[in-house]
Amino acid sequence: MWGKGRYLMNLYRARMGEIVHRAAEYAWRQPLLASGLWFHGDIRDNFYYASYLFAAAVDSEETSSFDRVEGRQLAEKVLLRVLLLQDRVAASPLYGHWPLGLDPAPELATPHVLPVELMGSLMVYFAQNYGEHLSPEVATRFEEALSHVYRSGFYRKPLREYNHHEAKYTAAKLIFGQRYRDAALFADGRECLRQTLAQLRLEGMAEYGALPWFWHWIQAFTCAWALMDDAEVKDELSEILNHLWNVRAVYYFKGAWVGAHARGWPHDAPRDANVLHDYVQFGDFELPEAMPRTEYAGFLFYEAPLRARHRALEQNEPFEARAVLLKEIGGVKHRLHSYAYLTGQFGVGGMWERVEEFDNEQLRWLFSLPVRGEKGNQLYFFHPGKGYDPAGNDPRHQSGWTDVLYHKNVVMAVYSLPEDATEPVNGVLPEGEWQFAANGIFGKVEETYFAVYVSGAYQVQDRNGYLQVVADGRCVGIVVEALGVPEATQRGIAGLDEFASALRSCSPQFEVGGSAGRIGVTYVTYAEEAKLSLRVEGPGLPGDRRVNGQRVDLESYSYSL
Repeated sequence: MWGKGRYLMNLYRARMGEIVHRAAEYAWRQPLLASGLWFHGDIRDNFYYASYLFAAAVDSEETSSFDRVEGRQLAEKVLLRVLLLQDRVAASPLYGHWPLGLDPAPELATPHVLPVELMGSLMVYFAQNYGEHLSPEVATRFEEALSHVYRSGFYRKPLREYNHHEAKYTAAKLIFGQRYRDAALFADGRECLRQTLAQLRLEGMAEYGALPWFWHWIQAFTCAWALMDDAEVKDELSEILNHLWNVRAVYYFKGAWVGAHARGWPHDAPRDANVLHDYVQFGDFELPEAMPRTEYAGFLFYEAPLRARHRALEQNEPFEARAVLLKEIGGVKHRLHSYAYLTGQFGVGGMWERVEEFDNEQLRWLFSLPVRGEKGNQLYFFHPGKGYDPAGNDPRHQSGWTDVLYHKNVVMAVYSLPEDATEPVNGVLPEGEWQFAANGIFGKVEETYFAVYVSGAYQVQDRNGYLQVVADGRCVGIVVEALGVPEATQRGIAGLDEFASALRSCSPQFEVGGSAGRIGVTYVTYAEEAKLSLRVEGPGLPGDRRVNGQRVDLESYSYSL
């Protein structure tokens, strides 16, 4: 057992080292701006990449393209520039904070509440692990900056929403309470930690599939765990990290995040690209060239519990995950129901209900394939809503004019749009082998076949790494059935042509009813011959969802994953 543990730890360290090396090489090649920084879009990127370059120069075992002394000096130069941009005036409203965006000139940029939330704790980690290698000037500046962060008290906020901001405050209370021997602050952090874990266990994670914010939970508490001296508090941090990694494992598929995304950035759709922590933890996919959020994935690591690793890596038989979570909306807590179905070739899932999310950066449902580098690995349809930019090549921001039915390898969705809707229903197909016909779209991507049925006419456009489907009409119905290649082979299907021929005979029946916005669909699935039906009587009206004649029962869903 000890030997296996050492082997796993060597794997983890090797993958972390790969991230450190890649980030360091990127930083070394990146030209400095006139300000002495690499990036003006987000000050944190300068700190992260300087940290990687410094670490690679000090202790990397990889062969680097740069001289280690010069790399170390460049990293310190950037770190010093970052540190000196902190607001160090005690009377300032944002004392102890850094600016976020730095254009047109960093010295003119105003402080912002976000950078210190995570970066402040990670600075403690960096100073503690690399402080002895820093020049006296930079080491002194680090100590001064951390002292300002501590005295700023940005983290002295009560628990209210149990979101990623408060998770970072809780971790900071523990980290700075320990560092500055502030017993009251440390005790507050410990109590917040206990309350947060109790809340997650009781009500689930309201920030479901919210990337990159889930990773901020992971990083904040892993940072606190790595720095913690108190054995009992370290055990309590292990409890919350175990819970978080068990949640991750439920929706994990070869680097992809299966199911609904409450929030995601452009690199989260239609491809999973925020994958560094997954790569270190599970490593069952190739690390993509692009690393849009390096943060501290190459430094911070907590080994997921055996249950989570087994579920993520060794669960080859199809399984369903049904979960309930509570989300506060307008002062009232609502029950939301999450569904996921995973096989050895694909995952699919989403939320039964649609709620308004911050910035509306959400996806209601999607099919997920393994991470494929720069190629898309997601298939889904949505009607664009608030925040959508048709010229932005950014297929997120869905409206509320949708009803859904999930059943294992099938998703049915109907879109009854109001008369003033200006955008059509959009679909995303990952790059692959596709056949297009009036009565269906049939494709093979990686080890999965897809049958996609659209209720009316549609157009297809090439995008960057995926195909965009634009469906005509104010009432649109969509049915998608996926089948892994092994199951298709067992059924005598050898190739896309045979799959398309077999699935054409399964075409659903769509019912579109006049000006009221009525839309319905009935479908008998190919995989198990289940009869599914979904219909709505008009925009915003509740849908009737049935499986083999029985209404879908969400009361059977559990809070436990």
